[in-house]
Amino acid sequence: MGFSEKIKNLRQERLLSQEAFAKELGVSFATVNRWETGKTQPTYKALRTIKEYCEKNNVEFSVDINIERGSTNG
Repeated sequence: MGFSEKIKNLRQERLLSQEAFAKELGVSFATVNRWETGKTQPTYKALRTIKEYCEKNNVEFSVDINIERGSTNG
């Protein structure tokens, strides 16, 4: 499962709209939309924010990060 599916599943499991999820993470609605459609990948900072959000809400969420290339592997 790729990052776009994982982030969408995370949001839906929390019963949040893209707008509400974006607000929780401190990013724009468009950013969440682009992640879910696979148009963009999150920055390292955004991945850290997602990780902190999951820890705070006791949600398991993991993504393999390839820092050398700056990409994520889901």
